[in-house]
Amino acid sequence: MEIGIDKLGFYTPHMYVDTKNLALARNIEPEKFTIGIGQEKMAVPPITQDAVSLAANAALEILTPKDKKEIDFVIFATESGVDHSKAAGIYLQHLLEINPNARSIEVKQACYSATAGIQIAKGHISLNPTSKVLILGSDIARYGLNTGGEVTQGAGAVAILMSADPKIMTIESPSSYQTEHVMDFWRPIYSDTAFVQGKYSVDQYMAFFQNLLEDYKNKTGYGLKDFEAILFHLPYTKMGLKALKNATAEASEEDRERLLSNFEISKQYNTTVGNIYTGSLYLSLLSLLELNTTIEAGSRVALFSYGSGAVGEFFSGILQPGYRDALYTAQHKALLAERKEITVAEYEKIFQETVPVGLSDVELPVEKDPAPICFSGIKDHMRQYVYKK
Repeated sequence: MEIGIDKLGFYTPHMYVDTKNLALARNIEPEKFTIGIGQEKMAVPPITQDAVSLAANAALEILTPKDKKEIDFVIFATESGVDHSKAAGIYLQHLLEINPNARSIEVKQACYSATAGIQIAKGHISLNPTSKVLILGSDIARYGLNTGGEVTQGAGAVAILMSADPKIMTIESPSSYQTEHVMDFWRPIYSDTAFVQGKYSVDQYMAFFQNLLEDYKNKTGYGLKDFEAILFHLPYTKMGLKALKNATAEASEEDRERLLSNFEISKQYNTTVGNIYTGSLYLSLLSLLELNTTIEAGSRVALFSYGSGAVGEFFSGILQPGYRDALYTAQHKALLAERKEITVAEYEKIFQETVPVGLSDVELPVEKDPAPICFSGIKDHMRQYVYKK
């Protein structure tokens, strides 16, 4: 039985800041952000968007009434959770009226957890072939104003529907994975911004990629020549490019050119959205599939997943016949094109608008947010959401 990705949805907030303008406001040469980091735009979430609403908006576009009845497992991957106890997926399951006879859990391991969700889903479907599993990778990356990581912020969500006989891509076995106790990035419970040791984190990312690529080759016999593309988790796009250049330094010219060319396609959405943590790798996949014009069905695509702390995984998938027909390319291009550019001053004001801690009742201005689903406030210490049907 073939198991994999049947549908892919995506959502990002309606506002962004241009990184050239951000660089100038920080007295930095713009090329350090646009070329050195590889980021052009950074999504800015309003106070009315959180991990739940972003994920719900991403899933909204891809789920049919039939899908909602057949889903029996919701896996919500995030490091931007909204409750220490209640799984974010339960809010979403209620908002979208998904089959109540379904499991719903939240999983966490930095930016890796959506990949954990895919592997959990694969095992579940192998035992329950008629099941569908909905995986959400949803996050808001926050490092703080005028910090070293500021330009690598972002916000967005991907929705992945897994099934048997998928329309987009089957997931192959085996994969290679690794866990090490490293403190390259973390966010304590008391902090709404992350801590990161930048150079150390880059070194860990590079080391994990090389280790897992080699282990995968030993397990499967597949090497660079067998991949049409290698996709990366992209905290910022230059990071993945550096890893790929290192890996292809001694490859044939044909393999190097193919992999580097397809990397350029795969990074485009990330370049204009920023870091979305758990969804970042799958935004790379969306970008590749929706923007390429030459990759044929049957091609093998490799994926490198990395979550600081640290867990990594290298695996591959096979593109299915007619995969382009299962994509939502026009909707995603429109979503990105119709966003509103805001000034750095506006971004700074929005960044500092946070929900007061400890208040039992809060109302938020959802009328200012064009998203179909919004975080509308708090009532009796319970989060409230609105679906503008």
